Amino acid sequence: MNIKLVLPSADYKEKVLSYKADFIKNGDSMDGAAGLETAQTFEDWYTAWKNNLSEATVCGGLVPATTFLAVDDNDNLVGMIDIRHRLNDYLLNFGGHIGYSVIKSQRQKGIATKMLSLALDECRKLGLQKVLITCDKENIASAKTIINNGGILENEVPENNRITQRFWINL
Repeated sequence: MNIKLVLPSADYKEKVLSYKADFIKNGDSMDGAAGLETAQTFEDWYTAWKNNLSEATVCGGLVPATTFLAVDDNDNLVGMIDIRHRLNDYLLNFGGHIGYSVIKSQRQKGIATKMLSLALDECRKLGLQKVLITCDKENIASAKTIINNGGILENEVPENNRITQRFWINL
C-alpha cells in the first residue's frame, strides 16, 4: 500500500471526523492529531491546526507544528502525523518532535513505518538535523516503527504510571 502525506483541508472534513470517531469507538490514543480528540467541530480543529503552523499564532504553551494526514492510493485517511518544529522542556522529556497514530483497521501493515519515513523527509525540509521520537515502553509496535526508521534508544524516563522511551534519529 502506498501512503502519502497531505495537509488537511476542508475536503477531508468527513474523513477526519470518521477518523476521530473510530479512535473514540475503539478507546485508542489519538496521537499526532493536533488536538482532534478534544475539538468540538472540524472547523475548530482546522483553525487550531492553521494556528499551530506558526510561532506567531501557536497557542500558549505549545510549539509550532505541522500535522499531516496520511492517505492511501484511494485517498482514504489511514493515519495522522504531527511534526513539532522545535522542542520545549516537556517535549524534550516525553513528547519528542513527532507524534503519530494509525486507524485500528490499518495497523500492522507497515503504514506507521512509511508515515514516519515520509515525516523525516519533512523534518529535513525544516532544517532539523536530528529528531526525538518517544513512545510508551509498552507500545512495542511504535518502538519497532521508530527503530525501523533509524531510531536509537537514548533512555527511559518514568512519568506517573508509565515509562517513556526516548529515541533519536539522525537526519
